[in-house]
Amino acid sequence: MSTPNGFPQHSRVCVTRSMEGGAVQDLQAKKAGKAAKKEAGGEGGPPKIGTPISETLKLLPEELKANMKIKSITPRPPRKPRLERAASLDEKSWRKWRRFRTSQESLTDPNDTSSSNGSLQEASPSPPTRGRASPCNPCCQPDSLHSSPDALEASPAGKSRGGASDLGKRASEISSAFGGLLRGKGFAGGKPRLSQIMPARPLPPMELNVASHSLRTANRIDSDCLDYRHYSQHKFGRVSSSLSDSRLQGNGTLYDNCSTDSMKSTFSLLTPIRAKDVRSRSYLEGSLLASGALLGAEELSRYFPDRNIGIFVATWNMQGQKELPVNLDDFLLPTDPDFAQDMYVIGVQEGCPDRREWEIRLQETLGPHYVLLHSAAHGVLYMSVFIRRDLIWFCSEVEYATVTTRIVSQIKTKGALGICFTFFGTSFLFITSHFTSGDSKVNERKLDYNKTIQALTLPKNVPDTNPYRSSSSDVTTRFDEVFWFGDFNFRLNKDRETVDSILNQNPDTDVSKLLVYDQLTSEMSRGSIFKGFQEADIHFRPSYKFDIGKDSYDTTSKQRTPSYTDRVVFRSRYKDDIQAVKYSSCPVIKTSDHRPVFALFRVKVRPGRDNIPLAAGQFDRELYLIGIRRRITRELQKRLEQKDQKASSICSIS
Repeated sequence: MSTPNGFPQHSRVCVTRSMEGGAVQDLQAKKAGKAAKKEAGGEGGPPKIGTPISETLKLLPEELKANMKIKSITPRPPRKPRLERAASLDEKSWRKWRRFRTSQESLTDPNDTSSSNGSLQEASPSPPTRGRASPCNPCCQPDSLHSSPDALEASPAGKSRGGASDLGKRASEISSAFGGLLRGKGFAGGKPRLSQIMPARPLPPMELNVASHSLRTANRIDSDCLDYRHYSQHKFGRVSSSLSDSRLQGNGTLYDNCSTDSMKSTFSLLTPIRAKDVRSRSYLEGSLLASGALLGAEELSRYFPDRNIGIFVATWNMQGQKELPVNLDDFLLPTDPDFAQDMYVIGVQEGCPDRREWEIRLQETLGPHYVLLHSAAHGVLYMSVFIRRDLIWFCSEVEYATVTTRIVSQIKTKGALGICFTFFGTSFLFITSHFTSGDSKVNERKLDYNKTIQALTLPKNVPDTNPYRSSSSDVTTRFDEVFWFGDFNFRLNKDRETVDSILNQNPDTDVSKLLVYDQLTSEMSRGSIFKGFQEADIHFRPSYKFDIGKDSYDTTSKQRTPSYTDRVVFRSRYKDDIQAVKYSSCPVIKTSDHRPVFALFRVKVRPGRDNIPLAAGQFDRELYLIGIRRRITRELQKRLEQKDQKASSICSIS
């Protein structure tokens, strides 16, 4: 195109320096005009109109080398130059500069700096930034570096310079001078492409605890081993090996327990223990309040973050029956709570002749996660304490004592059996009793209670956790948490007919009318027995006396009145340390005239000191192996029976 006076329209080229601390240098129109005139062979006057783009591109490498001192780079020409594609700036610097622009503005605003139309456009001036490509000056025209193929073919100068191949070589040199290869963003048909949409505002920070609760618990690092990460980095060379190990750490995201802390699992999922801790730590007896104490607060919080444990306490008068229930799951593992308890304490009165068989059945039911910490017997009074096998290290030595309440001490059918131990820093006492029977013998039962609290000589070697609140005349005051359960034999002060009518009126769980006549409730309210003890609310039917194998109460000639003889009571040195979760009976076990009664508790545990004699992981290993073998055998037999049943049903159908 030419103007009326015969002079060509001066072409201006905008060049952005990519050097460190570089600023925008524009090629002056005068220099470009003289160079174009010299190359075209003109004389003295300005170059002719219609100078092709190849003539202008030819000048750029020498000017850049002379004025900008850019290192010479040997370009690699494209395989098939496409003249319709336009040059664009380096994408990385261009995206940083265009981060908060939207694609809609680039299409509508004539002064925006987007290259979505396939050419260099005007850019608003901005101060130079170190290490970044600056935007072009507003002197760049949309068609200064882009010419149509028709215009190139019509220009004689364009033909003399090698045409399309020479243009591709020059364009490649320009791209190398800017520090990056040309990335064509042209589009067939001239359709504009929207630039990448960037968020208008910063994204919200990611939550730190991105790992699940179970994963965070499994990967928790012991406080004694906080320097394990630095040790593992030095030892195994795991220094910033991934983004989650270092860079995200600095940004405060994705760091809590799923990145760097997980390096502790180099050896195993267990918490790592340093060699010097193994040398100094004693699992029999340690130092007082030492760092990393076995019974200290750190260890307690690692196993029980809320410092509460679950305890299952049960009592059952077996009536001396030799036959044991086929299945004890409904008794020991009720379906109401979602999780099993941490400790199981079962007391039996008038126990079966084979005590060992009874304990094996308990182990078989509880499975491999529990071990028998201790068991004791006093005649036909049995008590078994099971605990989760990973908690046996935090128990002291277990002690027990017995009391006979019969006049003839050789007859051990009535009396009490107590077992005590310390768990972390909390002392426990469990007592199972069988008091005097008889509807009217309330005073005799109170005498049994008084004799028990005075004659039980506990604790023996394990120190009292709070001796200032203890009494030499009452064993229940010498422990933090006390659970007393058994066949107390307290009855309902009402005739059989009245009790039956009340039970028939309220067949479900409304037994409040019956408890009005309960002897134990009345005596506890007066303070004559179980001083300082509490009992959870009763919502189950009387546990005595049933016809064996039936759900009906006594139908013999004696017509004994149904009563709440089997009870569980508790007391604590500290208020609200014991919370009753469930208190019920097990009506499906019908091998005795008593129904088993159980209670679930949540008990607060406090940290202790390593100045007590520990059990050192002692448990009944022989019983454990026998119970697990039986459990496996039972499962195999059950599967075999199911397989045979399926095979027989298929044969019968055919």
